[in-house]
Amino acid sequence: MPNELYMKKILIYSTILILAASCQNQNKQENNSEMDTNLDFWPAQEDFQKQVEGKQVDLYVLENEQGLKVAITNYGGRIVALLAPDKNGEMADVVLGFESIDKYLNATEKYFGALIGRYANRIGDGKFSLDGIDYSLVANNGKNHLHGGIKGFHAVVWKVESSSGNKLALSYLSEDMEEGYPGNLKVNVVYTLTEENELKIDYTATTDQKTVLNLTNHAFFNLEGEGSGSINDHELMINAMYYTPVDSTLIPTGKLEPVAGTPLDFTTPTQIGQRLESDHPQIKYGLGYDHNFVINKESEGVMALAATVYEPNSGRFMEVYTTEPGIQFYGGNFMSGNDVGKSGQSLDYRTAFCLETQHFPDSPNKPDFPDVILEPDETFESSTIYKFSTRE
Repeated sequence: MPNELYMKKILIYSTILILAASCQNQNKQENNSEMDTNLDFWPAQEDFQKQVEGKQVDLYVLENEQGLKVAITNYGGRIVALLAPDKNGEMADVVLGFESIDKYLNATEKYFGALIGRYANRIGDGKFSLDGIDYSLVANNGKNHLHGGIKGFHAVVWKVESSSGNKLALSYLSEDMEEGYPGNLKVNVVYTLTEENELKIDYTATTDQKTVLNLTNHAFFNLEGEGSGSINDHELMINAMYYTPVDSTLIPTGKLEPVAGTPLDFTTPTQIGQRLESDHPQIKYGLGYDHNFVINKESEGVMALAATVYEPNSGRFMEVYTTEPGIQFYGGNFMSGNDVGKSGQSLDYRTAFCLETQHFPDSPNKPDFPDVILEPDETFESSTIYKFSTRE
């Protein structure tokens, strides 16, 4: 009988545990449903599941234990959405983009959240030379070449090498003379969402022929939240004493000039819109900010702070670290409002900013700029971190 009584107690206790676990799961599901209700604009996976040029496109979600959540599609390796908390713990999507693959395929702005290559930024006149051989690229930005051409890395389907809870590994083989670039180039990109609330992007690449290379990600940020209006009140710091001034077509002159005394001085946190009415020629050329800054570094290739951004209403704070020598600050000057984002709001003029870590624009034609040549016996390596936190 004592054994029978013992077994009854065990059965009762087990039943209680099962019921408690069931209630806990139900509460968790209710909380998740509530979160999904509050985030009506989070993209649905089924809206990205499509064949593009015979290759499968999908949406992949990375999450960490702190509540950050990132959605990435292998079409262009794009960051589609990124949830980050404000100072009160309220989540918002701080990256501009679209709710479906069809919207990306038909967008006016081609680069939202995308991986950019082979050459990020501009190459003057769409031309460069290697070992006495002249290469011609498409002129898709006035007379210049921009972001790898018509079908750069932003417009191809990347192969998914692996996907886990907080990591996505992508690869792409850019064939010899694709968009006019020499060499078969194998590129690997790994997105990792860390428990320190960092979105880390690691790039590696190899080639079988001498080529030029400049890789970046073109995320469009608004730290108040996608669809929240102008970013001109965001406070920006760029860790750079020098920048690369440009001509009227936004091609660097080849010089490095100090930011001190110019509207491009962000060495202390400054509102993005504070000096946009300046008559400085660099502001006129870019219709605002669209400039490369030379990151202050002790040595080449080390990870260093490149920039910080603070949004006062939400308290969101973003830090950018990179091994790259430069960072392009773009203030959304060419955003037309023709595209409609995830929240149903027009993606208007200066409603986002970009901080694109990179080598310098037009480096293949500027011998004094950091080298962008990749040899067959070398491996290109680069890392960038976007870290999210809050401040009062």
